[in-house]
Amino acid sequence: MAQGTEGFRIKDKVVVGVAGMPGSGKGVFRRTVQRMGYPVVIMGDVVREEAKRRNLKPTPENLGKIMLNLRELEGPATVAKRCIPKVKEANRKIVVVDGVRSLAEVEEFQKNFPNFILIAIHASPKTRYQRLFRRKRSDDPTNWETFMERDLRELGIGMG
Repeated sequence: MAQGTEGFRIKDKVVVGVAGMPGSGKGVFRRTVQRMGYPVVIMGDVVREEAKRRNLKPTPENLGKIMLNLRELEGPATVAKRCIPKVKEANRKIVVVDGVRSLAEVEEFQKNFPNFILIAIHASPKTRYQRLFRRKRSDDPTNWETFMERDLRELGIGMG
């Protein structure tokens, strides 16, 4: 079995997947565990990296299309598959994966990491919209309509 620099095997690695709708509080959880010294792999970065590779701006519309296109071309667990090498490279026993979106992704992580744990974070749509509006990341919705479109797209791939 593969070993990290700390002498543990991949089968002993604990991977904590974090699920939740955009704006639910995954980022707060992520920053907290990072301050505690745990490495974090952000699944959304895979889609943002793909947008950059395709020379597209990381708008909500572009990222949504890329996310759906990747899943259509490579299967529903493609984002998880692209994250697995990053999780393995993190030479720590506990690694957090931010942004698990579907059952297929959960199953992919479980297949690769027997000690996979899933945490779901929930917040109301109103609270999430307010948080996203204040956050102003390039892929955040700027109005209620684009917020709802994003929610429906997210729910369409599995988790919510």
